Amino acid sequence: MRRRAALQLLAALGAGAAIPPSALETTLAGIEKALGNPLDLDEWERAVREYAYLINRTPVGTYLGDLIADVIAVGRLLDQGQPDAVRTGVLRISAGLSALLAIELGDVGNRRGARLAWGTARRAADASGDRELQVWVRAREAEEALWAGAPPADIHALTAEAAAIADGKPCSGLPRVHAVRACLAAESGDRTTAHREMAVLNDVFERLPEGITSDPSTFGWGPSRLRWNEAYVYTLTGDDRGMAAVDEAIALYPPGTLGPVANLHMIRAMGLLRDREIDAALDTSVTTLQRLPISPARRHMTNQILQALPDKARELPSARELRALASAGNTLNVPLETR
Repeated sequence: MRRRAALQLLAALGAGAAIPPSALETTLAGIEKALGNPLDLDEWERAVREYAYLINRTPVGTYLGDLIADVIAVGRLLDQGQPDAVRTGVLRISAGLSALLAIELGDVGNRRGARLAWGTARRAADASGDRELQVWVRAREAEEALWAGAPPADIHALTAEAAAIADGKPCSGLPRVHAVRACLAAESGDRTTAHREMAVLNDVFERLPEGITSDPSTFGWGPSRLRWNEAYVYTLTGDDRGMAAVDEAIALYPPGTLGPVANLHMIRAMGLLRDREIDAALDTSVTTLQRLPISPARRHMTNQILQALPDKARELPSARELRALASAGNTLNVPLETR
């Protein structure tokens, strides 16, 4: 069996193909057996943090296969039966991996797969007893649901669960709760609620531990994310602070950040359209989508731009091109995009 797995591994590497999920584990199984099959929770935690760090810096789908393989491996660890203290750690890891898998699946257009993975992430986080992780999983699921166009009632239910679990304690998921609520209110034209949620968001941000505000991974919440949400909410509500926040957020994101910065350019296009600079708005949005093919967040914003276009502008060549880009398919069988 190990020889066959090694041949599979060599064949995949030689062809530049994806390595079969079980091939590498089987190849290394002899060494692991000799070592007593040690379970290193710290190593697994590092893997989760690495995925969370790279997720906005690599093309969508890059780690889909790896995440699936790791979720399977962690599932085997749980099946083997672990002491309670170890099982709690493995459940935390499985929740993190499942959430990251859900994000990847949603971004490549597999909404059903994302829904199933989010459910697993929630249940694993709950079983681990880690309250901050429970909050983060629900808040991040609500954020992804917003861009996917899920019913507002479902999104509000997730943020309500997250807020109830947090119970006012600052944690990495709590700012996402208020950010999602502010975005929903801004999109519905409720300027008062949107600005109230942004005020709460700023207050929560001021009380966050430095370990969260300095964490560049998707588990953190730093100044760049705060400015990103200010850019989106204030632009939608016609507040001049929105366009300034776009520039500030772009400057704050580390070099190599792909999707969030591209989405900020889409927000800039929304602001230009609000200011009746129609040609500039269309050029900015088309250029952004040509550089980074459409993702749920960019499709969501593109549809808002198209709906807000004046009637006379709807048949402009750039408007037709934008519609074509917005309707582009997004499946696992097409070139993978970047967030």
